[in-house]
Amino acid sequence: MRIGVLTHNYPRFAGDFSGIFIKLLCHALVEQGQRVHILAPYDPAFARPLDPKVEMELYRYVWPDHLHQLGYMRSMQADTVLRTDAYLLSPLLLGSGMASGLRWARRVRPQVIHAHWTLPNGLIGALIGKMLGIPLVVSMPGSDATIGVQNPLFRRFSRFVFDQAKVITANSEALRDVAVDHLGADPAKFDLIPYGFDPTLRFVDDRGTADLRAQLGIPAEAVVFLSVGRMVPKKGFDFLIRALADLRTQPDPLPIRLVMVGRGDLWEAWQQLGRDLGVDDLIHWVGNVPVDDLNVYYNMVDVITTPNRQPPADGLNVAVLEAMHCGKPVLGIDVASTRLPIRSGYVFEDGVTALLAPPDDIPALVAAMRRLAADGDLRARLGSAARRVAETDLSWPFIAGRYVDHFQRVVTGDR
Repeated sequence: MRIGVLTHNYPRFAGDFSGIFIKLLCHALVEQGQRVHILAPYDPAFARPLDPKVEMELYRYVWPDHLHQLGYMRSMQADTVLRTDAYLLSPLLLGSGMASGLRWARRVRPQVIHAHWTLPNGLIGALIGKMLGIPLVVSMPGSDATIGVQNPLFRRFSRFVFDQAKVITANSEALRDVAVDHLGADPAKFDLIPYGFDPTLRFVDDRGTADLRAQLGIPAEAVVFLSVGRMVPKKGFDFLIRALADLRTQPDPLPIRLVMVGRGDLWEAWQQLGRDLGVDDLIHWVGNVPVDDLNVYYNMVDVITTPNRQPPADGLNVAVLEAMHCGKPVLGIDVASTRLPIRSGYVFEDGVTALLAPPDDIPALVAAMRRLAADGDLRARLGSAARRVAETDLSWPFIAGRYVDHFQRVVTGDR
């Protein structure tokens, strides 16, 4: 099957975080015998040659080249509003994306278009699909739900995309609910599918973990909690910092450390928060880490965290799934952004694969952190269950198979 993929995020060079989940999905589709053709906006950071496992084409939308500033994790301020330059450049991207997309689709002749993000790619895909009679599948990773509700024009565009789509996927209940309740999407079109992990890249392996712990200056007796992601409000990493401060003031404090991987608009503010609360010596701010190096972090730590807050709506953090496959239990907040059903229930089940605290309940989060830090047997039990869930329902081969089933049905007219 020829699958046309529209995206504005895709890894541009070795170790790039941007759109890594889309790359891994496309590779998994190729490994299952599909032909994948990707169309994405140009970015000066792209290394050549482009990804050799897929057929990829870039389109320019502004001159000179250094003004290409949309996509690739730069379009939004703290993942809540579009940056000013994004408003200025978006009409150029849409116009060029539409013109380039029509030429691309007529040449490639995809049997189905898979658009990641409702805007802008879903809109480009919906217009191309309507003009050329190509069925459309739209996936919502997260920020498109936030953007879609921000003004009447975006809501109208999103509604048009959802009307044209044969299938809509989202990787959390929260994203689906925004699309249905606020953007007029048909709930019958939805399937909740996570972005998965590559089992050949993320696995139990203690090589390098002792060296990394020593490099970071983490004591041997410390229980290490890991956060991976952009430093933006919806990730809720400030909850962990506040919980860590509360833990330090309790009688008989436990030896806990927090490792923060990633950067973002709140990077400096959250570092200052740690200093203000007197726990900066317990937090290791690593910054961005090449994706190929993440496995040693997953294996070095004891617990992976997902303290998402709502609103805005968000999807499931792929890093958490990767750490689960390394046998790590989850510490999280029980919000719709972290709820995603699987065959056995939910990805995160309190007391099974995770310990979950209610939203905005710092004392409950503190209690969960303390339980995990104090009980190695509990960590081992939850971690083993998390690994089983990851192996069964969250690997890219399994996830890609779910997408292929949808693609086949829309191509044959069964959906």
